[in-house]
Amino acid sequence: MAENVVAQPRIAAKNANKQIKFAIGGVLILAAIVYLVVTSIQSTGAYYMTVAEVNAKADTLVGKKIRMSGAVTQESAQWDAANLLLTFALTDKTGEQLTVSFHGSRPSNFARATEAIVEGQLQPNGVFKADNLLLKCPSRYEEAPDVTEFKAVKD
Repeated sequence: MAENVVAQPRIAAKNANKQIKFAIGGVLILAAIVYLVVTSIQSTGAYYMTVAEVNAKADTLVGKKIRMSGAVTQESAQWDAANLLLTFALTDKTGEQLTVSFHGSRPSNFARATEAIVEGQLQPNGVFKADNLLLKCPSRYEEAPDVTEFKAVKD
């Protein structure tokens, strides 16, 4: 009697190929996740520069996306309703100022704003073009400062 011999496929070679493909796929997925986390942190975890820092590094910051914070100088505010252009100055603790232009609707609480955080780019002409404008207003829940009233004394 002749024995029927069935040839066995090379299972070990196929399993090795699958393991290599699985490992490469895992590395690619892991690399994509790391890339997304790093770019997310860089864009949202940016630290706020002061007006003095922006003015000092103005040459290197032109055209780069940055965040800046400072006190709003209300006297400098100009609103062009026809072109939806708000222009104002930010001041820091050292007294340095930088003009900011924001194209969009004027925030309703802009008149009460004490500080602002702007995100955008410094233009070659020295004006900061803001894409985002975040305002800090005095809280309603803070205690109002004491007001002292003086009256003239009649002789």
